[in-house]
Amino acid sequence: MANETMLTIVGNLTADPELRTIGSGVNVASFTIASTPRTWNRQSNQWEDSAALFMRCSAWRDLADHVTRSLSKGDRVIAQGRLQQRSYQAQDGTNRTVMELQVDEIGPSLRYATAAVARVAQAKPRNGYAGGATYGQQAAAPSAPQVDTAAGGPEDPWGGGQSFGGSADFGGHHDSDPEF
Repeated sequence: MANETMLTIVGNLTADPELRTIGSGVNVASFTIASTPRTWNRQSNQWEDSAALFMRCSAWRDLADHVTRSLSKGDRVIAQGRLQQRSYQAQDGTNRTVMELQVDEIGPSLRYATAAVARVAQAKPRNGYAGGATYGQQAAAPSAPQVDTAAGGPEDPWGGGQSFGGSADFGGHHDSDPEF
């Protein structure tokens, strides 16, 4: 990774990420992040949008799966990766060059939203590569943080009214003192 141009961008997805599988069987997700800087104009006492930057991005392998399952159009994201130049021949025969961000890390911005994280179970490593992930059921992200204040509620493992450290917690009986 020496001498690579690393870039972090904050912006909104312009469309749902598109997942495709290339010839070698590797998944790649393609998406665009629109980043619009805002500045405060002291003369007009208003925020003003500067010119938007539209950064074409790609995520590979498991990250591609995670992106397409987790993010959608309009989501504000923070992405970090390697800026790379790619040349190709267009359908009209002209040669073109584009700048793309090969995403290493991406996630939702929590500035104006909340998120629920669902970890995935990794498959056993094969020849040094962990390979695909196994997905469980993923709960929808709540619109606001959920707090269950009822004692013993399912969201509060510590609110059951039980004490910790008694002899029953360590294999003893409820009605006897621990032996020393």
